[in-house]
Order: sequence, then structure tokens, then C-alpha cells
Amino acid sequence: MKKRKGAAVLFIIPFLLFFLLFWLIPFVYGIVMSVTKYSLIQGNKGFVGFANYIKILFSSSMYHKSFIQGLSNTVIFVVLTTPFLVFGSLFLALLLDRLPERLKGIFRTIYFASYSVSVTAVAAVFVWLMKGNGGYFNNMLLSMGIIKSPIPWMEQQPFVWVALTVATVWWTIGYNMMLFVNALNEIDTNLYEASAMDGAGFWVQLRYIILPNIKNVFFFVLMTTIIASFNVYGQPRLMTKGGPGETTKPLIMMITSTIMDRNDLGVGSAMTILMGVVIILCSVGQYYLTKEKDKLK
Repeated sequence: MKKRKGAAVLFIIPFLLFFLLFWLIPFVYGIVMSVTKYSLIQGNKGFVGFANYIKILFSSSMYHKSFIQGLSNTVIFVVLTTPFLVFGSLFLALLLDRLPERLKGIFRTIYFASYSVSVTAVAAVFVWLMKGNGGYFNNMLLSMGIIKSPIPWMEQQPFVWVALTVATVWWTIGYNMMLFVNALNEIDTNLYEASAMDGAGFWVQLRYIILPNIKNVFFFVLMTTIIASFNVYGQPRLMTKGGPGETTKPLIMMITSTIMDRNDLGVGSAMTILMGVVIILCSVGQYYLTKEKDKLK
């Protein structure tokens, strides 16, 4: 028994070390820096209390404007991409579930392959596809006579949001699809057979068999997708550089700019903490909403 406990401790120690080194210590250090005037060059210049948070939330400073602009852009990105990444991936999983067994593996690989590509490669491909002048999409639409002048996919709103949404959905939808595929595989096939004998069609099965059995996975996918979308950085950084203007500059880019360009690690850390609070509030709110729905049922 003692040997088993000792082995269990040995397996836990690496996790605890990584948890302490790469999460807990940086998190605590970030909170400490957020209440100080901290410069990358000069270091800690003293305790300022909640002055950094007040500067971000309630003042008319550039930090307040940057934070609100970055948060607004991030929320827009979340609202645009989440429905496609959740319901679109569920749709693909349902399609795969109804394919012949010999084709499932092929299409599963095709849909998931995009997720294995780096964000740098994805950005490069979609910049080539959606450039305003000389882009593949514009050239194709012009040659077909569908449009008379190039669409400014990468230069003008709202087209830039369309480009970022399409690139993000193409890149990451395969991961969520695989989660739904695994959830669908766990459903007892006898339920389908019994309902089919009673004359139930696809929509009846979807409502009374599929959705109730995958609801936990559905809400997990929804929550993780929202969190991942809140942490967007690579696509706007590489595809639009936050432009036009700062209309696609997400909060993480604003934080990076505050720390690196404005040399203010204290305010940047405070922004990071506030961003974490927003994500936690969204997750908690979603949890209680789904919990209340389950109670009503």
C-alpha cells in the first residue's frame, strides 16, 4: 500500500511542479505587478494600489480607450466566430455520423487536417486568397462577372471581419467536430433503432435522443470556444495587424502594445487580470444559465 502511495506521489510531482512554475507563480506575480508602477527598463518603481485599475476602467486616458477598444473588438470576434465553431462543428459531426463506415475515416481526416496547420500558415494562405488587389477570391469573382471591382477583404470593414471569421472557422472547426463525433459515438444505437420502429425521423431523434445525450459535450465545446476566442491573437496580428485603424485589434494585442510599446508592465498586467475576470464571469454566467435550464427540464 505504501509503495502504491509513493508511486502516486511520484506521478503527481511533475504536474505540481509545472503547475507552480508555469501557472501559479506567474499568476501571483502578475497580480503583484498590476498594483505597482512597473517598467520593463527600470523595473519596479513602487506600489500604486488600484491606480492602474482606475486608470484602465474610469479615466479618460489612452489606457482606458485601448482597453475598451480591445475588449469591444474581442467581443465582436467571439460573437462572429462562436456560432460557426459550435453549431457548424455539430453539423459536420452529424454528417459524418451518417456516412458509411468506410468513408468516415477519410472525411474525419479531411475536416480535422486544418487544425494541425500553424496559425502562421493559415494567415499566409488567407492573405493570399483574400487580398483586395490580386487575391484569388477577387480574381475568380471578377473573371466570373459576379463583381465589377475588387472587394477590400483585408482593408475595409465589415469585410475584414468576414476574412478573419472565415480563416478562424476553417482553421479550428475540426477540433470541435471531433469532440462531437466522439460524443455521438457514445450514444446507444438501440435508441435509434427503437425510435425508427416508432416512426421517428431525423429531427425527432435529434431533439429527443442526440441533443440530450451530448448536452454536456455541447456546453463544454461552447465554453472552451468562447475562452479560446477571447484569447485570439495570431489571426488579426498576422492577417490585418489590427487594422484598418484598430478595428480588429483584440485585447491581447492592446495588452502587448501597452507592455512593449508603452513600456508599462504594471498597467499591462492589470489589463490581463481584468481580461481574466471577464472570461471567468462569462464562464460562470454560462454555467448557471445551463444549470437553470436543466432544473426547468
